[in-house]
Amino acid sequence: MGHSCYDLTTSDRPAWNAGKKVGTKRPLKPRQIWAIRFFLDRERRLRDRALFDLAIDSKLRGCDLVKIKIGNLVIGPEIRTRAMVVLQKTGRPVQFELMSDVRSSLLAWLERRGGKSMTMRSRAGSIQGLI
Repeated sequence: MGHSCYDLTTSDRPAWNAGKKVGTKRPLKPRQIWAIRFFLDRERRLRDRALFDLAIDSKLRGCDLVKIKIGNLVIGPEIRTRAMVVLQKTGRPVQFELMSDVRSSLLAWLERRGGKSMTMRSRAGSIQGLI
């Protein structure tokens, strides 16, 4: 009996992750965070800067970040100092603090785009949330 053409052990093709770093990635260093913020400011990418700052400050997963509603971040005309989100993976509520630089970038983004229910909208424009 011969070998199957679908048997991965008999093919000469290397594994998909050969030579690539897999697993947990190292956290960003403060210098790298500063460089990313500088680039986003230079390119005038308010949405990306607000999303990046919110991600760094809150330490939330991406799926939780894009589902944050404006009501979770804004009270009246101001950005809250603390916000609460229910995590998608665990279903538990998590509270996090928003520092002044995050509040200022979020305020700039929200003033530019206007008030809708979702904080981060897709760049495509036709999709309501960024999912």
